[in-house]
Amino acid sequence: MSEPVLDFESYKLPLQESLMLYKRMMLPRLIEEKMLILLRQGKISKWFSGIGQEAISVGVTSALKPDEYILPMHRNLGVFTTREVPLHRLFAQWQGKESGYTHGRDRSFHFGTQEHRIVGMISHLGPQLGVADGIALGDQLQGRKKVTAVFTGEGATSEGDFHEALNIAAVWDLPVLFCIENNGYGLSTPVSEQFRCENLADKGIGYGMEAHIIDGNNVMEVYTRVSELCDSMRRNPRPVLVEFKTFRMRGHEEASGTKYVPSELMEYWALRDPVENYAAFLRESGQLSEVREVAYKKELIGQISAALDTAFAEEPVSFDEIKELNSVYKEFVYQDVIPSDKSSEIRLVDAISQGLSQSMERHGNLVILGQDIADYGGVFKVTEGFTEKFGGERVRNTPICESAVVSAAMGLSINGMKAVVEMQFADFVSSGFNPVVNYLAKVYYRWGQEADVVVRMPCGAGVGAGPFHSQTNEAWFTKVPGLKVAYPAFPADAKGLLATAINDPNPVLFFEHKALYRSVYGAVPEDYFTLPFGKAARLREGNAMSLITFGAGVHWALEALDKLGMTDVDLLDLRTLSPLDWEAVFASVRKTGKVLLLQEDTLFGGVCADLAAQIAEHCFESLDAPVRRVAALETPVPFARNLEAGYLPQKRLLEALQELMRY
Repeated sequence: MSEPVLDFESYKLPLQESLMLYKRMMLPRLIEEKMLILLRQGKISKWFSGIGQEAISVGVTSALKPDEYILPMHRNLGVFTTREVPLHRLFAQWQGKESGYTHGRDRSFHFGTQEHRIVGMISHLGPQLGVADGIALGDQLQGRKKVTAVFTGEGATSEGDFHEALNIAAVWDLPVLFCIENNGYGLSTPVSEQFRCENLADKGIGYGMEAHIIDGNNVMEVYTRVSELCDSMRRNPRPVLVEFKTFRMRGHEEASGTKYVPSELMEYWALRDPVENYAAFLRESGQLSEVREVAYKKELIGQISAALDTAFAEEPVSFDEIKELNSVYKEFVYQDVIPSDKSSEIRLVDAISQGLSQSMERHGNLVILGQDIADYGGVFKVTEGFTEKFGGERVRNTPICESAVVSAAMGLSINGMKAVVEMQFADFVSSGFNPVVNYLAKVYYRWGQEADVVVRMPCGAGVGAGPFHSQTNEAWFTKVPGLKVAYPAFPADAKGLLATAINDPNPVLFFEHKALYRSVYGAVPEDYFTLPFGKAARLREGNAMSLITFGAGVHWALEALDKLGMTDVDLLDLRTLSPLDWEAVFASVRKTGKVLLLQEDTLFGGVCADLAAQIAEHCFESLDAPVRRVAALETPVPFARNLEAGYLPQKRLLEALQELMRY
């Protein structure tokens, strides 16, 4: 290997800026050295070291304006310190203390802070790239000339989310600075086993994106070149990818060690230490005297020690069950909007379209994202005519990349906007599952950031669409704390609940049954109105049996009761599954003593399983018969008409109703 050299001479900075960069690099280095001691003493539980990479975090953050968002990762301590996050809170975060940014609910750098315009990572890495897209889109839509910077490592460039996010940013000309820290290893896997392109910057070029390679150990080069790029991106909005060549001098985390790294490689990069080399340059150029250097270190060490004393003095976080449960969702004060008496007989699909349009009028910061939803109007024509009415900026066709689209919706929420994402079919949410259940669902509990996102889910069988376009997969999400789930069966309910879902700052999965879109009509108020979540509708009153269901099951239940001439059945339409109206469920069962639960989904692990368990637990003494469940066959949804009819539960519903009534 050739003799390592860091070229500082080519970059001329005023003395004040040169010393600023020095102090900003010294602080995370000194913190890290202290943390490694505390780790060995057992006073912190885990550490992801960024020693050797400080120039990137400090240089990029210094190049950004304070009100521009930055999305760091594990090894970006310099982002937090440069943004002047209070050290005692940072240390409390790592110790799981109450004054930390997640109040003990998450560790390390898995947090964000709106005050400092920092959005922390999740362990799945990739989604934050799409979140950066959404933040940048929010700036564009609000006329702000800003840059959003997002970090990732060389390993995460193999994730699908990376490619989806780059593609969206390129297609929409979003001012996102994609920062790849190529530090040689993904945990223990060297770059030679991760990708075949010569440089990771080539991946940006592949998406039609401007790309650059920067020496990530030279803070002057990082700061100068990134400053130039950001100035240019503010004037001419576009995404830019930067590959920072650097090295990870310690393990992926301290327990991993570095035995897998060749010693000569460690020696080479040790000579390129960004802090030591920059300090030496400042000394040699007469910018940093020994007196000033000692004074800086004494000042920084004093700050660290004082902040550590404060954090250590804080008592361990205490468990408060009510507080924890109340921290899963952002508080939402429902406002009951009652329409005039004027109504029209319309289809369920029309009610959803009307409700969505009126919400777009009511919320100027609402954006709709989805495949083919603009001029084409969506595959079910829910957004037909929306482009002409609201413009292509707010009604946006997306590439086929569900994960990055959900993440971008999260970014819009972070930047003060609302988003509705249309899954073309509910089945396709599997391609965007991770950001729904790990980002949208958990972000408020983790650091108090709402996810003001509605995901529309056209779902259900009965239309001959086969295994990939017919699932009703609500149970995937009712299990996840932090998500709300609505599943209306009638046009008026769909319109009112959709308005509430959009008003609610929490993430909502909104299920719309495709077979009901154009087959179910109802009187729907023409004005904007809302309906509350967590309130079931009693469609029929009775004392002999309770029949509880939702979605298409409501219509199957009505047909079955009419066919069998059963008039003494209490029929409940749940309408929302999370929150669920347990009071109405228990009251009905205690009144009738018998209950049949109906769902379209397959039996095992469905919503009715939890209904049955709760009824058995809370209404056991009122039951006169076993709790009965009816659901679809335990197979994927078949295509052929006769097979699909056998899969769906209508026939089994008739048999179960008669058997339970006779019990």
